[in-house]
This record gives sequence, C-alpha cells and structure tokens, in this order.
Amino acid sequence: QMQLVESGGGLVQAGDSLRLACAASGRAFSTYAMAWFRQAPGKEREFVSAISWNGGITNYADSVKGRFTISRDNAKNTVFLQMTSLKPEDTAIYYCAADPIYRGASFLTSPVGYVYWGQGTQVTVSE
Repeated sequence: QMQLVESGGGLVQAGDSLRLACAASGRAFSTYAMAWFRQAPGKEREFVSAISWNGGITNYADSVKGRFTISRDNAKNTVFLQMTSLKPEDTAIYYCAADPIYRGASFLTSPVGYVYWGQGTQVTVSE
C-alpha cells in the first residue's frame, strides 16, 4: 500500500513558476514509475508527465513540453513537478500517481493502470 500527498499548489499569475511535490509512503516508491496528471473543471483527467523508477526516462504531454520538468528523489520518497511559464490553461487540480508495474521505457498516459493516487493540489493561473 502506498499513500501519496501532493503540495505546492497555489494562485499565481501567467508567466510565473510553481514547484509541486508529491511525498510517498512505503519502501516501494523507488521501484515505481510516477506521473503527474491534471484535471480542469468539466474536463477529463489528462496526462502531464511521467518519470521512470530511477529518473532516467521522462515523458511529457505536448502542452507542457519545454515548460515543465519532472524529477524525483528516491532517498526522500518524493517526486517533483517544476512548472515554469505558467498559462491560464494550466489551471487545474494536479494529481500524482504511481504505477507499480515495470514497463521498461514505456509509460501509461491514461489514468487507467495507475494504482495509487494523491488527493490533488489546486493550481490556478490568472491572466
């Protein structure tokens, strides 16, 4: 069993930066791929970024590529999402998720298959 707790969300202006963190419980964290998803009001949950168990492979949605950076610190059981050049369309609740299945260099980009989820942290970007 794993628990995930996100933090770092807030209200910022367009062009600002935020760094989200997701703290995980359990010793299995270092063996799981981790991902960030987001969900805006009235929209489906969408993939943002993912990182392999050792941080060696990352993947990003086209909408955030070049602006967001995912990283992890396995010693601290934490995954991060550094967000820069934020836009109003980035406004959403951001969730971290864990995939316990080893998939090599592939990542799930659908929420289906991620077993563990955090409660989410709100990010609001104003004009």
